[in-house]
Amino acid sequence: MCDEHPDRPAVARIQGETDSFGSEMYDCCAECAAAMRAELRAPDLGRCDWCDAEDVQRRPQRDYDEGMCGPVYYVCEPCRSRYDKRLEQEERAYSNHYFDD
Repeated sequence: MCDEHPDRPAVARIQGETDSFGSEMYDCCAECAAAMRAELRAPDLGRCDWCDAEDVQRRPQRDYDEGMCGPVYYVCEPCRSRYDKRLEQEERAYSNHYFDD
């Protein structure tokens, strides 16, 4: 049965937050599933955690230098691109080219 509407049958199980202890699962009727999917597809607009730009589309990003236990930042695409380019430069500078073919 639907978690929000106990009188309706569930037609979908949607996975929510996931961590090392497991995941949250939501049983949804057709109406709730459509609403949840629409919310998940909607762009996340807000302030970029790295450059402070306002009302930009953001995606979650970790800083690999802080490790996987570091915070999750919500970052705009220009910041993500700069970060990815920096990682590529570091990889080229420090990688062992003897094994690259």
